[in-house]
Amino acid sequence: MAKLEQYRRAIQQLLKTYQTLGKSQPDIDRQIILDTEHDHYQLVNVGWHNDRRIYGCVLHFDIQDGKIWIQHNGTEFKLADELVALGVAKQDIVLGFQSPFKRQFTEFAVS
Repeated sequence: MAKLEQYRRAIQQLLKTYQTLGKSQPDIDRQIILDTEHDHYQLVNVGWHNDRRIYGCVLHFDIQDGKIWIQHNGTEFKLADELVALGVAKQDIVLGFQSPFKRQFTEFAVS
């Protein structure tokens, strides 16, 4: 249970960090969505730019079977390396946005 709480805190810390990065439009809000009961975590853009509706996922993490799955990374940053720096073991990080075949060639978990 301690590892699960550590992983939840690490994800939430990353989401808070990226919530403030890249916010250049005053009418676009970056919202953190936390579902700690089912372990789904997202950072989304919500708002308007001129007459255009803006809504989209920037980051999406899940915790499944004791591992952090990076489901979506809409940034240029290496989130897996940042998780490792926060104390998450490489074997507990899955690059879910990559195909299962490609994951075997990374230094992170396959599933």
